[in-house]
Amino acid sequence: MSGVSSAPITAVATASAPAIPVPCRLPLLLGFLIAIGPVSVDMYLPAFPAIAHDFHDAAAPGLTLAAYFAGLAMGQMTQGPFSDRVGRRLPILLGLALYILASIGCALAWSTGSLSAFRLLAAFGGSASVVIPRAMVRDVADGPAAAMLFSKLMLVMGVAPIIAPILGSVVITFGSWRWIFVLAAIYGVVAIGLVWRLLPDTLSPERRSLVGFRSILIRYGQITTERSFLAHALTGTFAIGALFAYLAGTPGVFIGEFRWQPLEYAALFGANAAIYIGFNQWNPHLVARVGLRPVITVSVILLALGALALTISSMLGGGAVAIVAALFICQASYGFALPSTMVAALSRHAAHAGSASALMGTWQYVGGAITGAVVGAFADGTARPMAITMLGCALFAFAAAAFRPRSVV
Repeated sequence: MSGVSSAPITAVATASAPAIPVPCRLPLLLGFLIAIGPVSVDMYLPAFPAIAHDFHDAAAPGLTLAAYFAGLAMGQMTQGPFSDRVGRRLPILLGLALYILASIGCALAWSTGSLSAFRLLAAFGGSASVVIPRAMVRDVADGPAAAMLFSKLMLVMGVAPIIAPILGSVVITFGSWRWIFVLAAIYGVVAIGLVWRLLPDTLSPERRSLVGFRSILIRYGQITTERSFLAHALTGTFAIGALFAYLAGTPGVFIGEFRWQPLEYAALFGANAAIYIGFNQWNPHLVARVGLRPVITVSVILLALGALALTISSMLGGGAVAIVAALFICQASYGFALPSTMVAALSRHAAHAGSASALMGTWQYVGGAITGAVVGAFADGTARPMAITMLGCALFAFAAAAFRPRSVV
């Protein structure tokens, strides 16, 4: 993949989306934008103990994480339809501006409430960079071609979960956790510059949807009642729920229970991210060879097996090695499940990909807020709350996958 060339590659024409020139740099740019998610979350996970200490509030880290997920959920419900109406670039630029200001607010926060409020605002703005790039992929590609493009941008985005926690660990080792949010604001400044100068608008004016609020609600209802979207969106939502339970639970398990240093935890996080990237890059080749349906089936089976192994290990008092091995299996499943369910869910909604992507993203982050809150509420110093929550999500993902129409190949 070329990250610097601006020469167009072959565009993908679909029945509802005419072929348009796609710059070779598009996966790099979209991956950089979507990486705002891990930059905003993963970089501050190692700072959880420091935040709790400074605010004299053990619940502060969990509340701020839940606030961020809630902001992403609310933002995506508006950003997706907004981008269907006015194009893709403007909502991203406005969202990044809000993200930058709110990140500065996080750095200056004086209490759990103020940090949570600024995190919610940052997520609301950053949600444009999460939901709209997925719609942009659907603007230019479908099926295996879309899976390939998703995997390319996920390869770029996947670097962030490796670097972000390490960078966050270095920051809190030598300074205050507040500098983490200064770095997040700088990332936003770089992103807004790249969008302004390099990112094309993949939704031409004649393909934009000029609808009102009532029509948007009706559209959401129509999308939700479409069986293929519902099944694949729920499969992806429960997989994401398991992933967010992992995000909420692992700092307490490894830094708390096993007394790992922040850099050791960051290394584990990076290893998990590397496994995800590897299977994510394998995903489009499997999809092209056997189709979406078998790949999604394998992904939910892997997730169930990994979560079951994690639960058994935590119940029997297994050590860090057993828990790490089970988490690795779960990460492999995400590499298959997340891009494949996204492509399958959006495949019949080219005319309003932004709305469909927003709806799916909202479900995912609501699920993440719920699973994160559950893990935090039942935290007992062990891996059990995280493991049981992940197992429940895996079983629901398996059930949702079983609901898919047989017409999906």
